[in-house]
Amino acid sequence: MKFLLDVCASSRSLRGLLERLGHNILSVVELNPSATDDEVLAIALKEDRILITEDKDFGELIFVRGLAHGTVIRFCEMSVDEQVGATQELLEKYAVALESRSIITVHPGRIRIRST
Repeated sequence: MKFLLDVCASSRSLRGLLERLGHNILSVVELNPSATDDEVLAIALKEDRILITEDKDFGELIFVRGLAHGTVIRFCEMSVDEQVGATQELLEKYAVALESRSIITVHPGRIRIRST
């Protein structure tokens, strides 16, 4: 799978997990750290990448403004270690949702998947 790590979700630990598992990783930090959320969402869609973020503004872009999108994973109030564990769980148990343009919100101990 291909992932785009938002500036707020670009930890070495998360990137390391995804790379060890053989996924293609790109970070907004490498591309353009000052990119707007609209631009980040467009990059992820254009390159067919799963966007990983902590930013709740992507929900507004998708649900209120109706912008086109691919799968978005949003971590809410989670430590880096919790994000890494949740990402591993998503990859193991929710591969279909990851590949189907879902909005996935992850809180400690809870995963919510919305198909759009």
